[in-house]
Amino acid sequence: MPLLESIQCPEDLRRLARSDLDALAEEIRQRIIEVTARNGGHIGPNLGVVELTLALHRVFVSPEDRFVFDVSHQGYVHKLLTGRNTEAFSKIRQAGGLSGFLSREESEYDAYGAGHAGTALSAALGMAAARDRMGGDRHVVAVLGDAAFTCGITMEALNNIAETTGRLIVILNDNEWSIARNVGALASYFNEIITNPVYNRIDRRLTSLLQRVPGGGSLLEFGKRWKRGTKDFFTGSNLFEAYGLRYIGPVDGHDYDAVAKHLAFAKAQEQPIILHLLTKKGKGYEPALASPEKFHGLGPFDPETGKAPPKKKGAPLNYQDAFGKKLLAFAREDKKIVGITAAMPPGTGLSFLREAIPEQFFDVGIAEEHAVLFAAGMACEGMRPVVAIYSTFLQRAYDPIIHDICLQNLPVTFCMDRAGLSPNDGPTHHGLFDIAYLRCVPHTVVMQPKDEEELADMLWTSLHCDRPCFIRYPRGAAAGVDPREQARDLPIGKAEVVREGSDLQLWALGPWVARARQYAEKLEEETGLRVGVVNARFAKPIDRELLREQAVDCRAFITFEDHARDGGFGSALLECLNDERLPAIVLRFGYPDRFVDHGSSVDELRALAGLDDGTIVARIQKELLPLFPERRNQVKV
Repeated sequence: MPLLESIQCPEDLRRLARSDLDALAEEIRQRIIEVTARNGGHIGPNLGVVELTLALHRVFVSPEDRFVFDVSHQGYVHKLLTGRNTEAFSKIRQAGGLSGFLSREESEYDAYGAGHAGTALSAALGMAAARDRMGGDRHVVAVLGDAAFTCGITMEALNNIAETTGRLIVILNDNEWSIARNVGALASYFNEIITNPVYNRIDRRLTSLLQRVPGGGSLLEFGKRWKRGTKDFFTGSNLFEAYGLRYIGPVDGHDYDAVAKHLAFAKAQEQPIILHLLTKKGKGYEPALASPEKFHGLGPFDPETGKAPPKKKGAPLNYQDAFGKKLLAFAREDKKIVGITAAMPPGTGLSFLREAIPEQFFDVGIAEEHAVLFAAGMACEGMRPVVAIYSTFLQRAYDPIIHDICLQNLPVTFCMDRAGLSPNDGPTHHGLFDIAYLRCVPHTVVMQPKDEEELADMLWTSLHCDRPCFIRYPRGAAAGVDPREQARDLPIGKAEVVREGSDLQLWALGPWVARARQYAEKLEEETGLRVGVVNARFAKPIDRELLREQAVDCRAFITFEDHARDGGFGSALLECLNDERLPAIVLRFGYPDRFVDHGSSVDELRALAGLDDGTIVARIQKELLPLFPERRNQVKV
């Protein structure tokens, strides 16, 4: 029987002999490769924490002891060791399968749910403070990648540890990568600790000497103190000890015995500890080791070669790549245009700019607030910054958006990928709230293109606009429309009528425009009603002039958006009609007031929310046909 199949809970793991663990680690890696090759997922981060997770569950006793994983995308090993090596793991990130992140709803072993970076240290410190206040004795362990220290929240938590608790274990999982290679002074600092040749040479010689000297046990403690002192001497004042944490490391994170020994030591201490582990992202799988950025998170791939299935010939670009290529074209013509991202060059499409014109590209690390403020400073000096951040990650920078960009009315362009559903990732990554959180802020322009050509026009328009502009677009393939050679200015707040009609008007944003045309044709054929379709383009400002014009004859407006229904585009249109004292009815299609789970596809999740084609058409017919009693005999259904 394979070892992994015998593990139903961490207690089973603790019963294994040490001699079994290397074979178990190999089985775990093979299981992760097998499942992610089929489903996609965060393969590199999980292969890098196998030995660490084994040691955590053998040294500590969860769920009583709390493990808090930053982002928690590296939690697959933890899931396999806590009773979830089932068919649900085989379907991870798919409908009916496990979440790709940790979730308190999924298991009692998941002490804290996450999906964004920088949350673990603050949450773990809160748990430790609660334990201290309530008189408990459980251990709290925070597992952070080195990139988490580029996140301001982590540094805020670090500043509060010594004054808050005497017992907290922080594991710095140092693999030199977040999604892209880590950037900034802290990444350089960690590298200096690891690579200083003088320190490492002296450290190796002292360790060897102490192991050979009779009575060396009493000297080992002196050696530990000397080691800390020499590290500070050769690498500068230790950052973590300045914050009141005892620093231990660096330690080989793939040496199980070394990791377990140091965790046991940290467990016995009555002071905050930071254990610095060196790991390899993608350990045990050569394609992932060779391409850590690619294998951070990807779709299905061939497990033998690591290669993704070839794209179908003529397949459209993803929206992120369509944006990235067009931004590069504009930046070649205007040196004032710069691209800014928060550790996501490939995911946002800015890798094109990074490779071609690196002097016009800035990666600020996982620091969305700083990215927005940085853009504000550049805009004050006449630059045209384009900030590319996922919709759900931009939430973290909401105050700088209001206080620094919009209050000062600075011409910064924000391009928000993953606006709508990110099906495999789930609720932490669905961009379903940005229209609501942006349209209430003065000076904002919020728009969404129906295809690549309109995306190019919107980007061009924003770069020549004197206001903050936000362009939202979905994850995945675009419409397959090649942009014209010269982009054009779009009149701010002007919609596009794509189908004439007078009885019902369907107003849609982005990918819903094409579907709205299909609904209009079907409704007109089955009911005899004259149904118009409008590509709204702008969620703010709404085209009030067109709205007033259509409201003269139209008895109902129907809105479509990949966004929360409450507070979204449909709500904005409804408010406009009310402001104009126009009596038309509005039927809004968007996501209901609950968090949307993960699933296998956008269409599947839409159907679960009542946004599949059949349900939409049936609801329109049921709710709006009674508005036309004089045409009841014309209805063909």
